[in-house]
Amino acid sequence: MLEKNKIYETQIVDYTADGQGVARIEGCAVFVPNAIAGELCRVRIEKVGKTWAAGKLVEILEKSPHRVNRECPVAKLCGGCDFWHMDYAEETRLKADRVRQALNRIGGENLSEIPILAAPTCRGYRNKAQYPVSSQKGRAFAGFFRAGTHQVVENDRCRILPEETDRVKKLVIDYVNHYRISAYDETAHKGLLRHIYVRRGAVSGQILVCLVVNGRKLPHPEFLIEKLKAVPGFTTLVLAVNERPGNAILGNEFITLYGPGYIEDTLCGLNFRLSPRSFYQVNHHQAQRLYEAAISQAQITKDDLVLDLYCGVGTITLAMARAAGRVIGVEVVEQAVIDARENAVRNGISNAEFFCGDAGKAALELEERGIRPDVVVVDPPRKGLNADTIEALSKMSPRRIVYVSCDPATLARDVALLKEKGYMVASAQAADLFPRCAHVESIVCLARD
Repeated sequence: MLEKNKIYETQIVDYTADGQGVARIEGCAVFVPNAIAGELCRVRIEKVGKTWAAGKLVEILEKSPHRVNRECPVAKLCGGCDFWHMDYAEETRLKADRVRQALNRIGGENLSEIPILAAPTCRGYRNKAQYPVSSQKGRAFAGFFRAGTHQVVENDRCRILPEETDRVKKLVIDYVNHYRISAYDETAHKGLLRHIYVRRGAVSGQILVCLVVNGRKLPHPEFLIEKLKAVPGFTTLVLAVNERPGNAILGNEFITLYGPGYIEDTLCGLNFRLSPRSFYQVNHHQAQRLYEAAISQAQITKDDLVLDLYCGVGTITLAMARAAGRVIGVEVVEQAVIDARENAVRNGISNAEFFCGDAGKAALELEERGIRPDVVVVDPPRKGLNADTIEALSKMSPRRIVYVSCDPATLARDVALLKEKGYMVASAQAADLFPRCAHVESIVCLARD
């Protein structure tokens, strides 16, 4: 039995799903943040469970050749990034292996390796930021949450964001402190400003600023607007009303204070309108490669009907429309559907339809109406597909299902369920859309046996 606070000498042998190092001490799995596979370390046990323990890295006795100096000064505190302590080659290796292991262990596959679309850069790629706002001794500041907490870690310059995004954050905080605007307190449910949301078009350079507030008005907005006009690309300022307790970021009501209330950007040669609630991949370059891979694996022809579940603002739907005879997109967020329809019009695409509704229920309804797509694309949230969606896909019996996933475990679970419905894995690969962060995307193409 491991002893709490005792220091053990051990070797790191693997990684957890979120990138922590894993050691085996006296038959127990010990999770060690900031450790790299292959390193010999001294680890202090901080928590002991029945089958696992949490440890803290005390000393590295033998360093991995993949260990590097952290570029970010708050990387060990901030919960945004996980891998500034290792080189990118090791990061992509562990991400690809995480997807492979999930598909083998949960999905019943026997893959020796899978390829990964590695990113060309780890810096400045993220086109959206949501900064929580806090205060200390009467001074407001913004940053990102410390891992596992809602304690805000202040950071002047985030390496994975464009400089303009951090500049917007600084201007907003300066304005907040100038007018003594209160930061939101989660516990007391008091204070005005909750989050600073910034979205930047990677191609257009347009910037949307959305302030999430526990109220309906913003003091002296004209002062802030004039300051923001100094930022290249600033296009619109929106107020998001969120007066509910809890940790949901955006509310359901948006008040445009300046500009059109949205920005535009180009992806896969198509122009898209993006509102605050529109889903849009945060890494433009990698999203384009991801969608191109998905379209290639779908093997669409001009005679095909394509169904895209969880379609967001229609990015992949409209990209596939150019190759298909007809496409149908389904999305539960009403504003995203409005944007998707507008995006079809602005791109001159007439063979695309969009419906607002839950993916599973919509899929069952379409199946009951006799709609039989040749190809189905799914890009669900982290929880994966629900039972209704799996059942609808089985009844529709498309030739191919292209599954884009942000969670290897739920992907593998759903792959196993679809295999029971008569599908087999035709191809699988990982894609790194979040360099320096633990998340990894995957594309699996399933075909009928």
